[in-house]
Amino acid sequence: MTKNKRISVHAQGGMLRHFFPDSTLKIVGYDRGLIWGGKLQPTNLSITYEVRIEYNIGSNPNIYVVSPNPLPLAKDAIKLPHTYNHEKQHLCLYHRLMNEWNERKMIAKTIIPWTSEWLLHYEIWVTTGTWYGGGIH
Repeated sequence: MTKNKRISVHAQGGMLRHFFPDSTLKIVGYDRGLIWGGKLQPTNLSITYEVRIEYNIGSNPNIYVVSPNPLPLAKDAIKLPHTYNHEKQHLCLYHRLMNEWNERKMIAKTIIPWTSEWLLHYEIWVTTGTWYGGGIH
């Protein structure tokens, strides 16, 4: 596998299965996409979150918190920070136009850790009311 070659859906799925053997994985769209479901716990003191990733070749992965739903909000907040869609709990992990993720990167080694990091910053936000996770508003 060269650095400039897109990683196949099956390779992405295989790596997700390797690191998360208890997760669910479905290859969709004639091997052009996948839906992954798994559980993440950012710290030993954190609750466990159910997360879903939907990915199709040619587009960015979409990450959703499935449970708990709804995610509790910080005091006086009306919506979740750094999400594309508050109601769907569709997380914003990186700036898509800055090409921080591309098809040459493993979802298991980028998107999953970034999701766990988002969840950690979410937990801090719920407690403090301040988002320390950075990003563009």
